[in-house]
Amino acid sequence: MITGLTLLLACQLVGEVLVRLLDVPVPGPVVGMLLLLVVLRARKVGDDAAVVRAGTALLRHLQLLFIPAGVGVVAYAAVIRDDLLPLAVALVGSWLLGLAAVGWTTTLLERWLPGERAR
Repeated sequence: MITGLTLLLACQLVGEVLVRLLDVPVPGPVVGMLLLLVVLRARKVGDDAAVVRAGTALLRHLQLLFIPAGVGVVAYAAVIRDDLLPLAVALVGSWLLGLAAVGWTTTLLERWLPGERAR
């Protein structure tokens, strides 16, 4: 478990450093995830690898990350009420764009990796 968490945090750290060095407008954790994808694809990691076990354990407790967002919604309820229409349009629009991006990415990955379908 420690090895898996170390690899996850190392990829995030390298992503942060690369973003700061190259001054690109992308979040460091996103670059770290891409780096992790490259590492996992290159090493052909199985389901019993330490990084997979660590990721699975973190995903089991993902709901804890929504607590700060819930507190923020309650704290700014008056602001949200005043700007409800623009917020609703932005939320629906970003949801649609995100859905299109995921569909497009899935289509590209299925073409790129034809033999590896999701189980």
